[in-house]
Formats: sequence, structure tokens, C-alpha cells
Amino acid sequence: MSSALQSIFALPLRGLTWLGSQGTRAVAAIVFIAAAVPPLGALLRPYLTEAILVLLCISFMRVDLVALSGHLRRPALVAAATAWTTIGVPVIVGLVAHATGLTERAPGLSLALMLQSMASPMMASPALAALMGLDATLVLVTLVTATAIVPFTASLFAGLFLGGMLSISPLTLGLKLSGILSASLLSATMLRWLFGADAIQRHKQSIDGFNIIILFIFASAIMGDVVGDLMARPIFTVSLAALSFAIYFTLLTVTTLLFRRIGTERALALGLMVSQRNLGLMLAATSGALPATTWLYFAMTQFPIHLSPYLLTPIARRLTAQKPTAPMIAATRPAP
Repeated sequence: MSSALQSIFALPLRGLTWLGSQGTRAVAAIVFIAAAVPPLGALLRPYLTEAILVLLCISFMRVDLVALSGHLRRPALVAAATAWTTIGVPVIVGLVAHATGLTERAPGLSLALMLQSMASPMMASPALAALMGLDATLVLVTLVTATAIVPFTASLFAGLFLGGMLSISPLTLGLKLSGILSASLLSATMLRWLFGADAIQRHKQSIDGFNIIILFIFASAIMGDVVGDLMARPIFTVSLAALSFAIYFTLLTVTTLLFRRIGTERALALGLMVSQRNLGLMLAATSGALPATTWLYFAMTQFPIHLSPYLLTPIARRLTAQKPTAPMIAATRPAP
């Protein structure tokens, strides 16, 4: 029986392993395929929340939270980075949106920018940083602390800046975020207990491949209307795409400059983390009940997120090459 089962699952596992071995190439291709096949968006959108939960579970499953305590050697730096990404960024975005009148003139876009700023960093940030040769440890510790407090900070800033723009109350938003993260963490902990860390590491590329499939479901669900919007409102759609790139690289640049005293290479790693916002978490918490403009902006943000490895890796390699002795960090494929 075991031989029969092995033969049945051998081909799918080889397929997942091959897909996982494609790494950033597959992640970058996903965004274009998802945008180019609109019918998939309508088909897969009902499964958006489930896809987000699976992506979070896979990411948590690969993080040994017990081992994080050994990395907290610089609590002041971690606290500063956490405060910047969870408090500093949403405060600045909220104040700018209100000062410029964007909240009244374009409420859908203002809501998108606020939800983006309130979101925690993507769970893939440490793996992506390691893949680029950057300091993954600092990113990992900061990511965990930021994710832990985002239900509270998001609830606070939703009450301060969003008013009645959300279909749910700030308290409900915080509770749903907490529930989603807790459920994902609990599921990941159970999987690690059932299969063990060694088995997870041994089948890393197969898990990468499965992760890419789930990511494709997420990208298709969020980008299903992009082609239609581009045909109907080309200037507006392209403008949102340009804005998404501008905000991505503004967050990256400002964060790198703020933390440049710890070294450009480590500061760039933090910049990468801050610019990669987990919008899927916000979509799940709001059950996708968002204006069309908010959806479209979220779709446009997928382009800089998926293309950033190609855009930033040459810069990261130059920075790490300048270091006399660069400690090696084991890189894993990103699991967004």
C-alpha cells in the first residue's frame, strides 16, 4: 500500500518541487498571469479569505517562534523598527491624507492607502531578505513583533483616520485581525508538531511550490478586474500603478535613510520589510467589503511586491559585496 501511495503522489510532488525551485521567477510571473486571465478572478475570488489563511499558515509554519528569543539581542533597535512600521507609517499617511483633502476627494483611494499603512509586513519578508543576501534575522524579529501588535494598532488608527469609511467598526477590525493571526499560528503550530521541523525543511521546495499555487489563487482573486479597469479607465489605472510603485519605493528609501546608522545593508533589509505590506490580511479582516478603487489599488500593489526581487537584488549584492566578511544566512524561498 505504501508503494502504491508513493507512486500516486510522486508525480504531484515532483511538480510542486519543480515549481518551488523556480523561486522569484514564478512569484514574478504570477502577477502577470493573474492579470492576463480575468475569468480566473471571478472564479477564485470566493476563496480569497481561505487562500490568505493558508498563506499565513505556511509562513508561520516555517518560523520557529521559540528560537526568536535568542535573536532579541538588540531590543531597542527592534522596538524602533516595530514602532516605525506599525505607528510611524500609518500616522504619516493618515495625516497627509487628511491634510491634502484626499479623504474627501477620493475616499476609496484614501481608504486603500490607510489600510496599506496599517497592515503588518508580509510574512515573506525575512525569506526575501535572505534570498537577496540581506540581514534576515533582524527582519524576522521585527516582523514577529509588528505582527503581534497590529490588531491593536490597526484598530486604533481605523478609529482615528477612517471614520465611517469601513463597513466594520475599528474594534471589530482589531478582533478579526487577531482571530485570523491566532488561527493561522495555531494551525501552523499543530502542523509543526505533527510533521516536525526536519520534515518541513526536507520538503521545503514542495512546500514552496504549494505556496506558489495558493499565491496564484490570491493574486487571481485580487487582480481579476485589472484588464477591465485598464480598458475602461486606462489613465486612472496606470496612475494607480505608478502610485503603488512610488509609495513602495518611498517607504523603502525613507526607512533605509532613517536606519542608515546601523549600516546600509541592514537598513535596506528593514526598508524591504516596511515596503512589503500584508494587504491580504486586511482583505481577510474586512471580508473584501471595500470600494472598487480600493480593490484596484490593492491589485496594483502586487506589481512592485512581486517584481522587487529583480529590481533590488543587484543593489543588495553590491552592498553585501562591500562588506569584508559577510555572515551567511540560510535563504529560503519567499512565501508571501
